[in-house]
Amino acid sequence: SGLSWEPHSRAVEQVHLRCTEGSLEWMYPARALRVILEPNLSSARHTTVCIKPASDFQGASIYVERAGQLHLVVSEAEGAQPHHVSCFSAHTPQRVALFLQASPQRDISRRTASFQYELLSNQSAASPEFKKMALVEAMCRPCDNVELLMAICSSDFVVKGSIRNVSHDSENHMSQVDVSAHKVYRQKNRIFQQDEASGEWRGPIRTLLQCKVKKGGGDFLFTGNEHFGEAWLGCAPRFKDFMFIYWAARERGANPCEF
Repeated sequence: SGLSWEPHSRAVEQVHLRCTEGSLEWMYPARALRVILEPNLSSARHTTVCIKPASDFQGASIYVERAGQLHLVVSEAEGAQPHHVSCFSAHTPQRVALFLQASPQRDISRRTASFQYELLSNQSAASPEFKKMALVEAMCRPCDNVELLMAICSSDFVVKGSIRNVSHDSENHMSQVDVSAHKVYRQKNRIFQQDEASGEWRGPIRTLLQCKVKKGGGDFLFTGNEHFGEAWLGCAPRFKDFMFIYWAARERGANPCEF
């Protein structure tokens, strides 16, 4: 918007976003944008909003409106931090207003203020520290049989595979599990991709550092959800243990979905 900037104009552009997750890219930021997150799901109760600025976020700061006041969520300086995610509670679940204020600039060099956002339901709203470290459902504990059976129905990805490597990032409180996937039953986006040379399917899954994930042998059933284009670990039983639980539930007619 900055290429046609008029110094004395105070116009604020309004943008309505109707999806529960998405992204916004504002090129040549000037003046201000008021972005209203207003999902079309009338039954949804989204109590948490999370924003992840792009690594090259420049030219603006992001505020959230609360009772007529603006509260800073992302400053221009924070945009360059990798893995930086800001979460805050939504006081009005059906409508959240963000305010993007352009930073003063003396030239017309290209700046882009872009970010991804997600609206999370009450299920994902754990403690503030938990949300800030990572947007995950994983609680660092084994899932019970009911949770395992539900995980294959409701997860963003369901993959049978083995652990190739586990690496830890203490600065961002995260661990990454590199998975060699033998079968991809479901994935929301292309987290798991086929290596052209070997033909092997591979993909990274993240979890909290405090879960103390270690490399183990054998096949697992990896399930979980995706946040900001990254896979986060949910339930991950050994594959043979899961199949035993699944077939027992199927015989009783207690499996919530077919696998």
